[in-house]
Amino acid sequence: QVHLGESGGGLVQRGGSLKLSCVVSGGAFADYAMAWFRQAPGKEREREFVASINFSGNGKHYGDAVKGRFTISRHDVLNTVYLQMDRLQREDTARYYCASRYYYEDKKPEEYDNWGKGNQVTVSS
Repeated sequence: QVHLGESGGGLVQRGGSLKLSCVVSGGAFADYAMAWFRQAPGKEREREFVASINFSGNGKHYGDAVKGRFTISRHDVLNTVYLQMDRLQREDTARYYCASRYYYEDKKPEEYDNWGKGNQVTVSS
């Protein structure tokens, strides 16, 4: 059974940075495309696409709201995907989830097979 565990969230001031990590166990990490989604307060039924990376690491995509500020990367030896978040804004406050699917990315959450439980990021003014 595949398990995804996020860490690295917390409280940060506007303009600051955080780095999220997601460790994958129980599966073939090198075969997975990985993605980050987020759920903002009051929008619990909507998972917004944040970023994705394909299984080889040479394909990356970002949501319009985070493009130029967030960076996704992966470390196949550590079975970990990262999300470096810079110049954080109040609108980035959300619960962040990592997700996996085989090989190639997709921006739709319903296309992902496995999910972590999420990690809260709160940006204060």
